[in-house]
Amino acid sequence: MPRSANSPPPPPRGQRIRETIAQLRERILAGEWPVGSRIPTEPQLVAALGVGRNTVREAVRALQHAGVLECRQGSGTYVVSTDELAPVVARQLTGDRVTEVIEVRRAFEVEAARLAALRRTPEDLVALDDALAAREAAWHGGRADEFVEADVVLHTAVIAAAHNRLLAELYASFGAALRSSLVETMGGALTAEQYIDHARMVEAIRAGDPERAAREAGAYLEAAPRA
Repeated sequence: MPRSANSPPPPPRGQRIRETIAQLRERILAGEWPVGSRIPTEPQLVAALGVGRNTVREAVRALQHAGVLECRQGSGTYVVSTDELAPVVARQLTGDRVTEVIEVRRAFEVEAARLAALRRTPEDLVALDDALAAREAAWHGGRADEFVEADVVLHTAVIAAAHNRLLAELYASFGAALRSSLVETMGGALTAEQYIDHARMVEAIRAGDPERAAREAGAYLEAAPRA
């Protein structure tokens, strides 16, 4: 249908692409297309978003470059991350930068433990207890990948108990890449020297003792770069 004389002019192409990227991002963050799921086809996106094929194509390509989407030949386009910073961080977590990784973990996790001791709620304590129990069970199960996942979940629960949204968002970017890095450095089997107890840190958070919680968090990072 032709545009009438009184209709406003269409937005510039660059603006349409930016707006389409924002719409796609919003739907991903809202959980409409979870990580691991396939997004609608190009014609379906055109119909749903009310823009042209080229605009959709450019928006999808931009999110692919950002590491949010991944095109799989013959299968479709999938959501691989909700966080554009995570792939950037992942590229930095190489084997020759272990010391830097530990320094960044210390910056996040020591302060998070201190804040958690000051701000934890009863719900946070339940989450910490559950995560600690799951970590212990994963250790006794003997599978490195399961233990690393449980370990990250526990540290994420500490971050959540700090109740600092920006800290949580930044740690999410770091933590997503940290999983694969830890699995690689630990190897396929768990050994006794790799185990580091986290119960004392959780107890310090429960006791509301910020200095002891920070000290315990710093101690496990000093003890071993793999836990």
